[in-house]
Amino acid sequence: MAFDIEMIKEVYSKVVERVDAAREITGTPLTLAEKILYSHLWDGTPTKAFRRGKDYVDFAPDRVACQDATAQMALLQFMQAGKPKVAVPTTVHCDHLIQAKNGASSDLQSALNTSNEVFNFLESVSNKYGIGFWKPGAGIIHQVVLENYAFPGGMMIGTDSHTVNAGGLGMVAIGVGGADAVDVMAGMAWELKFPKLIGVKLTGKLSGWTAPKDVILKVAEILTVKGGTGAIVEYFGPGATAMSCTGKGTICNMGAEIGATTSTFGYDESMERYLRATDREDVADEANKIKEYLTADPEVYANPEQYFDQVIEINLSELGPLLNGPFTPDLSTEVGSDMTKKANDNGWPLKVEWGLIGSCTNSSYEDLSRASSIAQQALDKGLKTKAEFGINPGSEQVRYTAERDGILQVFEKLDATIFTNACGPCIGQWARYEDPKNAPKNSIVHSFNRNFAKRADGNPNTHAFVASPELVAAIAIAGRLDFNPLTDKLINENGEEVMLDEPTGWELPPKGFEVKENGYIEPVKDGSNVDVAVDPNSDRLELLTPFEPIGNEIKGAKLLIKAYGKCTTDHISMAGPWLRYRGHLDNISNNCLIGAVNAYNKQTNFVKSQITGEYDAVPATQRAYKAAGIPTVVVGDHNYGEGSSREHAAMEPRHLGVVAVIVKSFARIHETNLKKQGMLGLTFDNEADYDLIQEDDTFNFLDLHEFAPDKPLTIEVVHADGSKDTIKVNHTYNANQIEWYNEGSALNLIKKQNA
Repeated sequence: MAFDIEMIKEVYSKVVERVDAAREITGTPLTLAEKILYSHLWDGTPTKAFRRGKDYVDFAPDRVACQDATAQMALLQFMQAGKPKVAVPTTVHCDHLIQAKNGASSDLQSALNTSNEVFNFLESVSNKYGIGFWKPGAGIIHQVVLENYAFPGGMMIGTDSHTVNAGGLGMVAIGVGGADAVDVMAGMAWELKFPKLIGVKLTGKLSGWTAPKDVILKVAEILTVKGGTGAIVEYFGPGATAMSCTGKGTICNMGAEIGATTSTFGYDESMERYLRATDREDVADEANKIKEYLTADPEVYANPEQYFDQVIEINLSELGPLLNGPFTPDLSTEVGSDMTKKANDNGWPLKVEWGLIGSCTNSSYEDLSRASSIAQQALDKGLKTKAEFGINPGSEQVRYTAERDGILQVFEKLDATIFTNACGPCIGQWARYEDPKNAPKNSIVHSFNRNFAKRADGNPNTHAFVASPELVAAIAIAGRLDFNPLTDKLINENGEEVMLDEPTGWELPPKGFEVKENGYIEPVKDGSNVDVAVDPNSDRLELLTPFEPIGNEIKGAKLLIKAYGKCTTDHISMAGPWLRYRGHLDNISNNCLIGAVNAYNKQTNFVKSQITGEYDAVPATQRAYKAAGIPTVVVGDHNYGEGSSREHAAMEPRHLGVVAVIVKSFARIHETNLKKQGMLGLTFDNEADYDLIQEDDTFNFLDLHEFAPDKPLTIEVVHADGSKDTIKVNHTYNANQIEWYNEGSALNLIKKQNA
């Protein structure tokens, strides 16, 4: 039986009435995304039509999911909210703090040795507040959620940007910062600007070497890393219904890489098959009763241009296998000669050193089975892998079933390393080098979602390319980035020319899923007697002190850094070894903006102090400003804060005394995180004003006392020579968010309201 089946039944009991009301109010057929949004309004049955991309709306999500790295800060905040128990079903998954190095058993034990304090904290706080806890090794959060918690027509938020993976099972699942999760866990409304809608019509059918991964790689090429910002992407058409549920999850997962609020698919037979295969017949039975309400109205898919803000059409029969990268997930290249030319023109190493399969994006049973069919061919045809090979199963259920069916043994016969059921290299938890900063230039291929510089192994010279699991397997065997499995021959150990046949696999295990110990711990019914202890001398965990309001008189603020080019949350708050400090705000603040490129010297972690005139690390410079009581400003380029949902990228600057971030444009989650922490997230009214900002500038906010929705702010920028520029900056704060700012943070407001 499913977890939380009574909650799911309650959600379904309201869908028909609410969707019918929304259809009547809007006077139009509805997309799936609209049905889910309108059926999850905080105020209940819809009474007005919302403007896409304009109106802020309060929603009531059905559940919350947290991974261990972000859960620490989220739960530290929740502990301050004054609530005895979470208001909606919530889970914590321990998948980020396990470093890949030698293999599953030793790596898991090493994680338990080094992070036991954190795991114990998360388990105890989960037990106290009624939160389901998944132990280290149980699996990657998004695969576990898909297997156990996702349900068609539901709404979920999660403290990880790839929460969107659950769209593969017909949810609206959205990655948020921990402060947003705290709102929902505390029984408050969750606010979101009503999204725009992008429709992706899939015609034809996947076959041969083409996989669901190639669909999202193509969409990323079309929309770029910011083309989905502020929108829900809804996939439909015969190509969509013909695809497996986990394949749909892969596509939705990487929607985070185009900036989309989330992505989703309408309920269909593949989802029903997956629900029944994962022991959720009761959910499938309930969904079937209202299945026409769990997909778009027929008129929408028949005439999509009338109902979506943008429509893309992709013929899957014409789509070939793709490689996206390096350094950005939207740079797409077809396999073979196109890659040869691009690599030679750009100096990308053609030799591939590693092929990695897994992560939350591609670690299902189907993914492993298709990749293993290529590995088996290598064994049968006398081939050995030219690159090293690593596998991360998505969950203990997937791992156990794959081992039972001989899939993992095939990889092991090719000397592959089977890593723990955890994120590992996908998030920088990979002990590949002793000294990653000085490691050599190289290429790797993986089935992960992100490939920013230093993302996987900390090496800025690693050129990472994203591909389907089956293509990763083929390229690992060939050892060349430009290998085309459709046309290219390989020489086996007998000197014979051989070719790889098309991959094969199973949508679902023929003998069903099986697991002995899934790693789940149910919380006690009454946690009032559970103690949550945090050692005051710990360097891993630190109880939070509420932020003081910044106020409406900001004068004499100094420029901390003007970030040049791409500045993701990885640049603002790096992962990798810094994950150990995710529960200790002061310690992790020592990585604040150390990856951002200084526009004035094109170096990282080297900025000028206006106190001393000397150059130093960003955190050290900022701590000196804070000690002197001097507020500071960060300036950035387009899509600032792209990437992971980590709220530390907002909390660290706030903790250290940054009062405002002024950029050309924001990534959605990061902008919200800044607001939640009581900071100013502002955009240049004239993007060219970015060029006016000089290294020794001082900022005076002239009309912050008039801070109001839809009202731009005016800033006087004073240069070192005494000259001045007055610039206009825009914001998207509504009245409630301005109250967050005035109170010092959203959490401060929650505490005040609960007092």
